[in-house]
Amino acid sequence: MRLETWKFLYTPDLTPAMNMALDEKLMEWHREKRIPPVLRFYTWSPAGLSVGYFQKTLNKVSEEGVNKHKVDIVRRLTGGRAVLHDNELTYSIIVDERHPGIPKTVKEACLVLSKGLMKGYSILGIKAEYAMPEKRMNESSAVCFEESSWYELTVEGKKAAGSAQVRQKGILLQHGSIPIRTDEEKLFDMFIYPNEKVKQRSKKSFHNKAVSIEEALSERVTVQHVHDAFLQGFREGLDVTFESLNLAKKDWEEVEYLAETKYMSEEWNFKR
Repeated sequence: MRLETWKFLYTPDLTPAMNMALDEKLMEWHREKRIPPVLRFYTWSPAGLSVGYFQKTLNKVSEEGVNKHKVDIVRRLTGGRAVLHDNELTYSIIVDERHPGIPKTVKEACLVLSKGLMKGYSILGIKAEYAMPEKRMNESSAVCFEESSWYELTVEGKKAAGSAQVRQKGILLQHGSIPIRTDEEKLFDMFIYPNEKVKQRSKKSFHNKAVSIEEALSERVTVQHVHDAFLQGFREGLDVTFESLNLAKKDWEEVEYLAETKYMSEEWNFKR
């Protein structure tokens, strides 16, 4: 049987605002049937701190830490908690929620779409498992990787990949972070803590609950190596083939306009 063909787009080193704007525009173009379902890989330059759609930033995010490390803050379309996007490969999947094989519930759709992540880790030689939390998540923490949600990927009980999903006007967007290496000092400088003792306790907790690819493998890896493994992983996990998506100058102009008017605005990024 002939496999369905999806589009694939790799956009390295875009700004945080451009990354979020491009995800939104891909949803719009797919809704308009200008493009088929899309898998996108991307990296960030400068590093970005993406905060969840509903997340509060006041008295949570440290302006001093963000400025010190030259990190851009951007608010996502998806919920969840803050993620520092640095030294990672990020993925997004854009597909019609009525597409055959896409479950109606967020949790079950996450399981289906995360099969590519599972395969990618396997290709790298890492045994990953699906998280199935038994207890309520720690709502007081602003840091995403301190806890796993349903069907996110774990390695030896530690969170390895974080994902979030949103559906707008019939189109599903799932995007997530695949950390290659983690700078814990930088990460915890992004947030405000009551005192240094609480900060150090949170850092210790994070170290015991999250793992990067390089930690899991005990060796250095390149972004390209991770890219290739997960692209093959999504081919197998989604049971599709990919062909490159080439964006025209007009497409990029639309993305840039959305980035400037929405994802770079204080009104959007600091509205809560």
